[in-house]
Amino acid sequence: MSKFINSLADVAELKIDKNRFLSATHEEIRSGATTDIYFVNTRDVLSSVGRLDVQVAAEVFARGEGVFAGLGEVKELLKTLPISMEALPEGEIFSPKETLVRIRGSYRDFGIYETAILGFLASSSGWAKAARECVRAAGGTTSAGGKPVLSFGARHLHPSVASVMDSVAVKIGGCAGASSILGAKLFGGIPSGTVPHTAVLLMGDTLSLAKAYDAALPSDIGRIFLVDTFKDETEESLRLAEALGDKLDAVRLDTPGERGGVTPDLVRELRYRLDSAGFNHVKIVATGGLTPDRIRALAEAGADVFGVGSYIAHAEPIDMTMDIKEIEGKPIAKRGRLPGILANPRLVHIQ
Repeated sequence: MSKFINSLADVAELKIDKNRFLSATHEEIRSGATTDIYFVNTRDVLSSVGRLDVQVAAEVFARGEGVFAGLGEVKELLKTLPISMEALPEGEIFSPKETLVRIRGSYRDFGIYETAILGFLASSSGWAKAARECVRAAGGTTSAGGKPVLSFGARHLHPSVASVMDSVAVKIGGCAGASSILGAKLFGGIPSGTVPHTAVLLMGDTLSLAKAYDAALPSDIGRIFLVDTFKDETEESLRLAEALGDKLDAVRLDTPGERGGVTPDLVRELRYRLDSAGFNHVKIVATGGLTPDRIRALAEAGADVFGVGSYIAHAEPIDMTMDIKEIEGKPIAKRGRLPGILANPRLVHIQ
């Protein structure tokens, strides 16, 4: 268990094993080891003059608008501390400068966690906003009649945070599922996905891969196969449909940009040819650099499911700021900010 960082002396004594993954462990986050050093400097200075235990009210706001997420991890970090907290419910859309979190307590108890709190909220709110945009482009959540959007972005992120992104994309953003195992398990779901191009390349033929897959894997795993590896997408789709019949759930288009990418015209042609051959039950899954605009166009053309990776994973974190707004019950703020707590009737008691 990592020792809590109380002072600069603790920082100096902190020993780190260099033969490890670079990501922080849960214990290191709780210990304060991921904080910015200036918050430790602050602890030493305030302690030296007897001001570390002063009672304060701190508020978090965002520079831009977004979808609020990350509160669950903030609660987990602060759950044992003698503080009170109000916050906007996760999933709510927020405006610039709106108060999102308010924490009251001794500065000693939570001040060192400012870096982690803002990091949790900034990254998660950015991912949630991007996922929500994609889901809305597909017609809304599946429960509201929209077409499913799956989070396929794990490969675009450091593995230490990929599961966070997937979990947020589903729980807050509204995605219907996620590909990473841990990300899916964290929201109580089942990982979504079948096989990559690698499997097709190693088998040497799409149909051979599909037959081997069908024979080897449980029947409750969807029969969904890539159709852009070796042959024309429509030709390959019809080969699979004729061979597998009702077993074929969907075909996935992931045509690379070098070959024109997945276009509305390709989707329309594929849908037409499948329907004409009597394979109306076979769905079309579109993947590959999808954005909300492309999702809208492909959905209109006939695509049924969307796998989104980089647009969600690469979402820009939403800049968050924490300000001390009261000290011992008296309003205060730095220049340019309004002193005292800023009322927000949307906040609910958390802790």
